[in-house]
Amino acid sequence: MDSDVSIDPMLADDWPAVRAIYLEGIATGNATFEMTAPGWEKWDAGHLPSGRFVARSKGAVLGWAALSPVSSRCVYAGVAEVSIYIAEHARGRGIGRQLMSRLIADSEAQGIWTLQAGIFPENAASIALHQRAGFRVLGQRERPGQLNGRWRDVVLMERRSAVAGT
Repeated sequence: MDSDVSIDPMLADDWPAVRAIYLEGIATGNATFEMTAPGWEKWDAGHLPSGRFVARSKGAVLGWAALSPVSSRCVYAGVAEVSIYIAEHARGRGIGRQLMSRLIADSEAQGIWTLQAGIFPENAASIALHQRAGFRVLGQRERPGQLNGRWRDVVLMERRSAVAGT
């Protein structure tokens, strides 16, 4: 793990760097069904106000993590979806683990009892990261959507908090 990396709350001023890293993930074809990154206002509206972090080293943003609500229904208020992206040049340095650890701690402090993720099966690094963080595979959705004209499967993963919502 990089000791010169700090995990900080994401600020609106971080958006250009966060968006650039998001676009790098999109370009892999194995990170999301999205084809482009939205503007700040749309991204901001779609994510929880808490649970937004960036990994920084020497002022540069190397990765980010954020939580999205899974439903507007009150019964799901403690369930959030994880997004985590690492800059291409910073992958393999343990930054994802640092972001995930902070995201989990913050989510539990906010009373979130379940974190979930939908990951393309080809994204072995992301699946491994989530498993190391205590997520379990629930199953695989077959062909829920198309990306670039090709049907894609999605591995469903979940982490239930041992402290929040018990």
